[in-house]
Amino acid sequence: MKPLIILRNFLIFCLFSGLFSSCSRADEDEDVLSQEDISNIILKVKDDVTGITKTYNYTVNSPANPVLNLENGKIYTVNAVFLNGNEDETQSIIEAKDEHFLLFNFQNSEVNLTRIDEESSIRSDKKRVGLKTKWQVINAVTGSNPQLVLTVIHDATSVKEEKDGSVFGSVVGGETDAMATYTISEN
Repeated sequence: MKPLIILRNFLIFCLFSGLFSSCSRADEDEDVLSQEDISNIILKVKDDVTGITKTYNYTVNSPANPVLNLENGKIYTVNAVFLNGNEDETQSIIEAKDEHFLLFNFQNSEVNLTRIDEESSIRSDKKRVGLKTKWQVINAVTGSNPQLVLTVIHDATSVKEEKDGSVFGSVVGGETDAMATYTISEN
């Protein structure tokens, strides 16, 4: 009888040890920023001449897209900010800069974009993540439904900053961490 009790206790111990170790998330990479961690993508758009900054807040899974008011001939400095509720997750992207890259797809809108990231958000391959950009608006509206689709890519095997069609930036591999759509309007 005593060997059965010892065996039972051993099996219970093994069962609980397995449950606790398999549920642990401590071994996951802390730099991974999943789509569930981003609730809002905010663009802070500063007119380089007037110095006035307008904020455009995209809420993930919202049925409505914010309307970016852009003026032809203007140049803007744009900062992208990523929130999880009230917590700023932008620093998480900077800390894992080699794992992240932003794509800017200007659809039915002619905008020249230059990445002007600070040193802290330049990847080890010398590519800029895209958290800070300069936009030169040639023609805000060139067709129906003009919009900017901003995509955060995670773990691409390679990235390029150059424009490819209407998209500034391209990647090989990776997955989408977050995507935001902004309607573009001519101011």
